[in-house]
Amino acid sequence: MPNAIMKAKSERRRPFIADQIEDCRDASGLFYILPFQKGYLVNWDIQKTVWDYVFGKDVFNVNHSNTTMIVTEPYLNFTSTQEALSEIFFEEYEVDALLRINAGDLSVHKYHRDRPRELCCLLVESGFSFTHIVPYIQGKKQKDAILRVDVGGKVLTNHLKELISYRQLNVMDETYVINQVKEDVCFVSLDYNTDMRTARDGKQANHILRDYVLPDFTTIKRGYVRPLEESTGKSTAGEQLIRLNNERFAIPELLFHPSDVGIQEMGITEAIVHSINKCPEETRPHLYRNILLTGGNCNFPMFKDRVFKDVQSMAPDEFDVNVTLAKNPSTYCWRGGAAISRSAHFPEMLVTKKEWEEDGFNICQERFSV
Repeated sequence: MPNAIMKAKSERRRPFIADQIEDCRDASGLFYILPFQKGYLVNWDIQKTVWDYVFGKDVFNVNHSNTTMIVTEPYLNFTSTQEALSEIFFEEYEVDALLRINAGDLSVHKYHRDRPRELCCLLVESGFSFTHIVPYIQGKKQKDAILRVDVGGKVLTNHLKELISYRQLNVMDETYVINQVKEDVCFVSLDYNTDMRTARDGKQANHILRDYVLPDFTTIKRGYVRPLEESTGKSTAGEQLIRLNNERFAIPELLFHPSDVGIQEMGITEAIVHSINKCPEETRPHLYRNILLTGGNCNFPMFKDRVFKDVQSMAPDEFDVNVTLAKNPSTYCWRGGAAISRSAHFPEMLVTKKEWEEDGFNICQERFSV
């Protein structure tokens, strides 16, 4: 469910919290109020409202006094944020025990659980705000080799809004709808220049061109892609179309070449090789052999194939490259959390309410590694 509060033009008085957005009758011009900015928790009031709703009787009806809570946070999170997180869960929600951990740690735990013989894992976690490249050696992250690429789903959606607004129709206020367009039609190109030439061809030779029917929120709740043979560019009565051509692959290309929009950083594949080269030499073949892709952006068709193709071309010839796409990349870390909660070492990882009352935040700093 979305970690946000949303307001719609049609229903100004009512805020929609998390999955309440499904009750909204007209999601055009939807306005988001986000607790996270650039991947870090900055608006505590909004986040607390979302948590109160999720933990409350409308969703999970949590009894905090006998609940162990696993909370994920970004890599190298600010100490002040870590302290405030711990305080809220112990003082306000009064949970029985708490584990604060990186989402990537949970994903890697699941990966090693499925492949117990592997010693290393290189995690590529590409989400809403940014993409992290994190090497894990024998289950421990190498903090000096963690790399962050400041491109995520938010940048892609915003750039797609700008392209469509410049070329066809003003959609700058339609974040919700254009995010759906991105999810429905975009794909990662395996050969960018060839696909760009195809996009310039006439309709007969152009297999990339598609028409997208926008929702009207009366008869069409969610937009959809017309099949290639039906993409004539003509709309029937009451329909509103946008034509998508090279935008389909140019948008996800920003993950691999952020400099295309002036973000002077390495792309994902370049960052993968750079991160591996920062690790001890004896671990590098293991890391190339265990690249794990998680996060919402990994849902783009052919994302895995592009990462494999590019990394293989940049890796030393003597190393085998193997890329694993997590089953359902968006929820893989949650499955890791479910797995870690059943492990024998889980109680040792926790801070209990009693320990918090005795030692406060110091015990959290000792036990949690973020």
